[in-house]
Amino acid sequence: MKVKAILLAAAIALAGPVFAGKDDHSAKHGGIFVETKALDFEIVAKPDVIHVYVADHGKPVKLDGAKGKLTLLNGSEKTEVDLAPAGDKLEAKGAFKVAKGTKGIASVTLAGKSAATARFEVK
Repeated sequence: MKVKAILLAAAIALAGPVFAGKDDHSAKHGGIFVETKALDFEIVAKPDVIHVYVADHGKPVKLDGAKGKLTLLNGSEKTEVDLAPAGDKLEAKGAFKVAKGTKGIASVTLAGKSAATARFEVK
């Protein structure tokens, strides 16, 4: 019994730092969450507007000087739009075909940084 208690205590002690360092990877705006090596993206695609929220390890990044491009793929149909900063997100307005199975690629370049790209699919 004493051995089980020691093993349990050791497991908890070793697991604590692992769980404490995890970033929050949930969609906070009802969109599709994509984690890349460089940044985290949440893409909220609606028929009239697309929002792309950008974070670094769960913390929102400043979008001053940021630019982006979004490509939507529906079968053989391809739509490309530019993304521009709009407060705490990047945004594109227009008429978009967004349905289950729509695939997309979001490419974002922050001021002074290399481009980060996220692939996603509407489920």
